Amino acid sequence: MATKAYELYGKPVPPQDPTQDVMTVQETAYVLRCSVSWLRRFLKDKPHLHGRNGERGRITTSREQRVAIHQARSAGDPRAGRAMPRRRAALRKPALAGS
Repeated sequence: MATKAYELYGKPVPPQDPTQDVMTVQETAYVLRCSVSWLRRFLKDKPHLHGRNGERGRITTSREQRVAIHQARSAGDPRAGRAMPRRRAALRKPALAGS
């Protein structure tokens, strides 16, 4: 069962106005079609791509920052040069002969 904190802060939320200049991380995740947790991890070491409302307030993004986040996300996986990271293939067990 989801906690109350997850229900409030962990789910993407549609913005009141999709063209507004400043959005919260939940609204940004909704617009970019990603999870809030992925977006928070992505922004953790990139302070130039987000702002804070107050001393340790809510994470906010401007229109220009959202464009930069989208471009960085669309650039693909820098580790392998692929368009998107691939899931690891599950190891298949060999079929039993004679069964």
